[in-house]
Formats: sequence, structure tokens, C-alpha cells
Amino acid sequence: MTNAEVNNSMRVLVVDDEADIRELLDMTLARMGLSCDCAASVAEARQYLLDNTYRLCLTDMRMPDGDGLELVRHIEAAHPALPVAVITAHGSTENAVAALKAGAFDYLSKPVSLAQLRTLVKSALALPETKTAGAPQGQELLGSSLPMTQVRALIGKVARSEAPVYISGESGSGKELAARLIHRQSVRGDRPFVAVNCGAIPENLMESEFFGYRKGAFTGAETEREGFFQAADNGTLFLDEVADLPLAMQVKLLRAIQEKQVRRVGATAEEPVNVRIICATHQNLRQLVDENKFRPDLFFRINVIEIRMPSLRECSDDVPDLARRILDRLAAASHLVAPAITPRALATLRDYAFPGNVRELENILERALALHANGTIDVADLQLQPRKASASDTAELGGRPLQDYLDEQERKAILDALQKTRFNRTAAARMLGVSFRSLRYRMERLSLNDAAG
Repeated sequence: MTNAEVNNSMRVLVVDDEADIRELLDMTLARMGLSCDCAASVAEARQYLLDNTYRLCLTDMRMPDGDGLELVRHIEAAHPALPVAVITAHGSTENAVAALKAGAFDYLSKPVSLAQLRTLVKSALALPETKTAGAPQGQELLGSSLPMTQVRALIGKVARSEAPVYISGESGSGKELAARLIHRQSVRGDRPFVAVNCGAIPENLMESEFFGYRKGAFTGAETEREGFFQAADNGTLFLDEVADLPLAMQVKLLRAIQEKQVRRVGATAEEPVNVRIICATHQNLRQLVDENKFRPDLFFRINVIEIRMPSLRECSDDVPDLARRILDRLAAASHLVAPAITPRALATLRDYAFPGNVRELENILERALALHANGTIDVADLQLQPRKASASDTAELGGRPLQDYLDEQERKAILDALQKTRFNRTAAARMLGVSFRSLRYRMERLSLNDAAG
């Protein structure tokens, strides 16, 4: 983006109590064709926000009358279309993550790199001032159930940020599709989307695959090669099954995410990369942290925003419409007329447990498309047995999804242990046979912190 491409009428609000930092940012943004208002306090920034319209806010974390998080939360509530980036002390990962969780678009570490500042500003200015209402082209997350509606809304919100995203959910629930939608709806939508299956890379090749290598770095390195980070530069790097990364590689990944730089194998200097990280796994990362199989600092860094993909069992009302849409797509790909599905077949699908989720539904329908006769798919063509709960199971679960039932049992056990130990969390963790960190994670997930005082 050249100076001519940046509209001179676009204004940036700079908030910092250090006059030299304000002057540096003002001069740098002016060279990009942007005009600035500079505030030395939170109160002054709030007044500027009342009187003017901005396309970006840059704020320090520490101010004499408050902090940057307070301003981030205010902007998120009162000016949701305004991207805000925070400037944090070098190495202050906790502050950076807290700001991203509060709604910040991105962050910069002191001392401020002017190259990173320019990249951040260009990305922020590329954001649409209002969210686009049109549906993305290509595949979509279909369904009108409440869980799926909530996921789509969260994806739309997350797409406007640069924060790392962690997508959890069962196998086949659409984690990579969600990642692609986040990328497509973001300012990086026309840049590379690089998907990596972390479990499919041999451990001895991981560093060179992720970061690239120089010619002659090792036997067989006859040419220079870029890695996943370089291939995804200015775009999105999707790390699927991130739980399969060995601990040694987790350390290197953490550094690359925090420093926004990578070093090729055989190189002496690091090179900057501008990559948004989205991770996913079907495993329970919190449990792996408790078992010392996943680094807590990396989990803390990638789990800034979590999107939980619902299972197909939780969206059973969506199954009939999903089945018809998938059949239409499969038939079109085979140059066939899509067959009808009998009401009995749809009811059978709706009652099925789908351990493989949407991916399993697609496989069932692909098989039925090949086996059906007379232009209609019936129960026999599905070749499955409906897995209905028994009367005793239904009575015990109360007609609820399994996860809700399990959460309730876990909530009861934690509250019982807390009451017996007079809300001593260390003693409660010991009574439950889990670590204190595990108890804390579980209480946060179940929203028990307030209830437990």
C-alpha cells in the first residue's frame, strides 16, 4: 500500500504517556499519509473518541490514570468497528494475550519495530468499517440450530482480529472448515492459507518443514527451501492436530509466535514473518497440559480465543437439511440427479449418534448414492443401525446432550469437594485427585470461579 493509496482523511488515535513514543508513532504514520491525534492518558483518549471518528487506535498498556486494557474494553463496547492495537513491554506475553482476549486487533512489543508497525497499520486499515453481510463463497457451516448459529457469529467476530484462535471439537466436526472461514472473512482472505497436519510430519523433519532451510544445512539440502511459516507469510497458518507436536518443537513454535520471526535451519539470522496462527485438535489440550504432554505457555499463547465446534449430535435438527445439501453436492460432482430421501430415512439419520460427525454423514450419503434405486434413498440404502438411547440411558441423561450431563456431574463433584474443604482449592484438588492447575482450568470452563468465591 503506497501513500497515495491511503486516504488522507483516515485518522489514527495514538495513546501513550511517553512524549517521544507519541512523536515516533505520529511521524511514522504521517509518512504513510495518515493524520493522528495523540493522547497522553485514558481520559484524554476517551474524549477524543467522543469527538472524532478513527480507523485505528494504538495504545500503550500503562497510563497514569489507567491501563490499555481498560481502553480496549471501552472501545470494544462503545466503538466495536474500531480496531485497537496495544503496545506492550518486551517479553510481556501475559499482557499481550490479555489484550487480545479483551478484543484487541493485534499488539506490538517494545521497542517498537517500525516494519511491524507499518504491517499492522496496513492490516487494520484493510478491515471493512462494518461487517460484510454476504455469505462467503465456497463451503459454509450449514445449519440453523443454536450451537451452529453461535459458532458462525463467533467466526464473524474473530475474523476481524489478528488474535490466535484455538478450535476444539470432535473429529469430523468441521474444524478446518471453520479455520478457512475465519481466514476467508479476514483481511488476509486473499493471501495464502496453509494447512498443516502436525501428526503427519516425522519428528526429525519438523524444524526444516516449519521454518525452511539453507542450502547445505544438512545432507540432502541441495537447494534453499522455505517452510510453512514463509509460505503463509501475510496469510494464515492452520496447525491441525497441534497436540501431536513433540515438546521440543513446541518450544520453537512458541518462540516463532511470540517473536514473529523464524530462523531457517542452517541460517545465522532470523527473518520476520507476518502470520496468523489458528490451531485445532480433537484432543483435550487442558488435560494434556496437566499430564505434562503439552507446554502450558504454548497453550496459553494459542488459546487466546477458543471456538468449540459442536458435534452433529448437538445439532440433530440440522441433519435433514444437511443431508439434502450434501446429497445435492455429491450428485452434482458425479453428474447425477440428486435422489429424494424418504421421511423414514431422514428420521433414521436424525436419530443416529454420528461418532464421526459431518464427515461420517458425507460417507453414509456417498454410499447411499451408489446403492439407491428408483431415484429414492430409503433406510436400507443407509446401511446403518439407528443408535437410540435405552430407557434407562434416557432417564439418566434427562434427554440432554452427553457433554451437558458430564459437565453437570463434574460441577457437582467440584462444588462438593470445595464445600468439604471450606473452599480451599488446593485441598479440594487433592481430594479430587487432580492437580491445582487442572482444578483451576475445570472451574474456569464450568464458570465456577464466581460461585466458589
